[in-house]
Amino acid sequence: METTPLVTLLAIGSIVLALTALALFIYVMRQRRQPPMDTATMERATHAPSSSTPPEEASSSAPAKQSGKVAQHSLFVIFSHPDENTDQRLADWLRDKDATFDPIKKVFHIAGEQPSNPITIANAFPPGEMPDLLRNETHEPIKGISLLVKPPLRKRRNQQMHVYVALAKEMQTLFTGDMLDGDREPATDTTFERIIG
Repeated sequence: METTPLVTLLAIGSIVLALTALALFIYVMRQRRQPPMDTATMERATHAPSSSTPPEEASSSAPAKQSGKVAQHSLFVIFSHPDENTDQRLADWLRDKDATFDPIKKVFHIAGEQPSNPITIANAFPPGEMPDLLRNETHEPIKGISLLVKPPLRKRRNQQMHVYVALAKEMQTLFTGDMLDGDREPATDTTFERIIG
């Protein structure tokens, strides 16, 4: 029969396509599980001593950092007196903002004006992982939080940046803590203006 070579060829082709699809699936799944680059940057910033850079170098390197494209804006609110009461106020605040908990990344997301680019609320100590406060998960008192958001691709679509800055200012007032920028310097009105663009 002449159909045997054709059947064999189709079987081999099917196996090759199946292996290619499997390799592509594994690649995509690994990419999803890897933490974003900004989380690693945040971890390095948390563990780096803030007083190691002399003031002259810090002031000369700051404009260079500001002029480049920012992959992700980050602000940190360090609580003055972290305790169970602070955690309860944070849980109430998250409920009020309709925050959702991501059990895989262990962070909260607030949709804001652009749900496709949510504002992320993460634990600042240790960086990243938050307990599910909305379900009363037991944990050590949270000492501070990180507010993270990706900047818009176009400046005219910066409504989310306004929401982000408003949330940060609200948290600073509510928790009477220190507000720091991504370089661990006190956040000022200039910081907020730069974020809004």
